[in-house]
Amino acid sequence: MKSTVPLFQAFVAIASARLLNPRQGIDTSLADSQPSPTTASIPIGPTFDSTTYDMSKATASATESPLPVGTEPVTHRERDIYARQTACQPNPTGSGPKVTPDTDSAFVGNSAFATAASQAPKPTGYNQTFSNLHARAEAYGYLGFVVVDSYDTAGCADQCSTVFRGCQSFNIFYERDPIVAPSSGCNNPPSTTNIKCVFWGGDLPATTASNDGQYLADFHVVIAGSNGYLRNRVPSVPGYSGEPTGNNTIDAPPDDLDPDPGDTTTTTDISTSTTTGTFTNTSTGTSTSTAPTSTTTRRPGRGATGTYIGSKIFTNTYFDPQLCAAACDAQNRNNLENPPRRGRPQICRFFSTYLIYRNGEPIGQYCALYTTYYSRSFATNSGTRSGGDTYRVRHAFSYRNMRAPQD
Repeated sequence: MKSTVPLFQAFVAIASARLLNPRQGIDTSLADSQPSPTTASIPIGPTFDSTTYDMSKATASATESPLPVGTEPVTHRERDIYARQTACQPNPTGSGPKVTPDTDSAFVGNSAFATAASQAPKPTGYNQTFSNLHARAEAYGYLGFVVVDSYDTAGCADQCSTVFRGCQSFNIFYERDPIVAPSSGCNNPPSTTNIKCVFWGGDLPATTASNDGQYLADFHVVIAGSNGYLRNRVPSVPGYSGEPTGNNTIDAPPDDLDPDPGDTTTTTDISTSTTTGTFTNTSTGTSTSTAPTSTTTRRPGRGATGTYIGSKIFTNTYFDPQLCAAACDAQNRNNLENPPRRGRPQICRFFSTYLIYRNGEPIGQYCALYTTYYSRSFATNSGTRSGGDTYRVRHAFSYRNMRAPQD
């Protein structure tokens, strides 16, 4: 049984179209170099937990190394968030209904939990991603959790929108917890029912609901009535106009990439499970529906005059398109201050950003920078394969730089 949430290595990797020759849409070399996420436990005893990310440091890392300069990863000590409890120490009593008989199977099969989850209203401004599962999510950008008094989706949504900075989604569920910390002499104590809201800084597909509980001594912690919700707005970025592209990123036309004569073009179709919903553009007030598409992969050339500038990946933050905007702006400052001997310097006028999943696990946030704007019709890349790994695009958006001189 698992009881962990991903914590991510603290560094930014970068790749340039001039130095690398992977497919244009996804520089898999960035994700190939990332280790699998390290983990830490969500505590059982406490009623509140929160994680703070140093976004000023993340923004600085986005701007301090313009492409094509690379950076080495730095180590990040795993954060221990286990509850410090002594043997048989009392835990807070949960506000959820007591289950009789007091067994794990009765808890999982409790009809009241299933009814509450199935009939829970969808909060305003959110799309529902899964309903009434027997597992909680382990997703990207853990922000914290609260124990609440009732199965209140609107209340959890309000905390996601106003309390937990960077919150993109939340998971609400019933959890069977021990009334005391299990240990010798109290290895299988009676249970109490907690209702928890866990907040995340990324998307929350049903595939992330993979944690179905754990054993504490002989006590079995289990989950019931687990629902997931994702904010349906386009994150606002000052000076940029954004739009959602579903679970697909930009695949620029081959002619825009200046391919070398020896380069080849391949097409890989990857079936993808996409949550269809409506996203609201906070800058325009318009709404756009997302839809799944197939994947097209192409190898870019090594020319220096294409529209694709390069990519960066962030792996120690919540999902934040403003990191990509900072990288785009810094790239322009660098290029204008260090122009080429011939021709005009590349100007970052557009970027695509998304969460990259490797073999089902979220690895980090990608930013791909371009010199020209590409509409949603070019967002046809939902993933690729590299070696024995499968990479998927999720939670993708594109942004046009409204402050840059247009081409």
